[in-house]
Amino acid sequence: MEKIIDVHNVSKSFKDSEAIKEISFTIEKGETFGFLGPSGSGKTTTIKILTSQLAPSSGNITLFGQKIGYLRTSEGRKRFGILTDNSGLYARLTIEENLTLFLELYNLPKEALKEALDFVNLYGERKKKLADLSKGMIQRVNLARAILHKPELLFLDEPTSALDPVNTYHIHEGIRSLNASGTTVFLTTHDMSEADLLCNRVAFLHNGVIKEIGSPKELKKKFANNTITVELINGQTEVISKGAPDAQKVHDWMVRDEVESIYSNEPTLGDIFLKVTGRDLA
Repeated sequence: MEKIIDVHNVSKSFKDSEAIKEISFTIEKGETFGFLGPSGSGKTTTIKILTSQLAPSSGNITLFGQKIGYLRTSEGRKRFGILTDNSGLYARLTIEENLTLFLELYNLPKEALKEALDFVNLYGERKKKLADLSKGMIQRVNLARAILHKPELLFLDEPTSALDPVNTYHIHEGIRSLNASGTTVFLTTHDMSEADLLCNRVAFLHNGVIKEIGSPKELKKKFANNTITVELINGQTEVISKGAPDAQKVHDWMVRDEVESIYSNEPTLGDIFLKVTGRDLA
């Protein structure tokens, strides 16, 4: 597979503090990669480095097989999109007027504006000024701006943090659609269920260091406690170990038709992060 991002031993220091410390990872074309950690762990610093807004203190990075400075060229800028809390939008303009500026910047047809606003479920609101929008609606306008030119690589920094469940679902479906069409997604989020739902692989970042990296399935298997919970019809709940002795118990309950439900006790991504770092993701 083609490597879209290749990060090798990258560090970034600010005066006396080290924001990230010799992190290494690769992201392949078409992958959704989750970069997870609490506030202050180095996620936003990493995005700024990967989008050529900050220079690393040490280490090597390639994007699209090119050195990081490639993203500052006109060709490079067209190949990626970014959603952060720094919108670059104008409050006195309407949604449509704001996005039209970016249409002209990328030399895109007007149809691209409708596609992007449909993606974030805002086409019907396009005549509203940004000054009159809720925080969640502004977040959706920012996302429309980020995907307006159909980038090959999309950086999403907390894309659903201000959205209600309905619009979160809509954005998730859109991200899946983009990913299915070949867009590579670099996602930061505090929502572990979101990461589990969308990501092919995730990395856990703590104090600037990557503690674990892998697919959600692989990490859950690695940190599983090898027990299952059996709920019986009489209301009794039993946590048992996987293996022959306890398997006989389950067999006997099932023969007597006493089992209400059986489920594994696999950890969530949040459980794993807490175990690895001793910190909550909030």
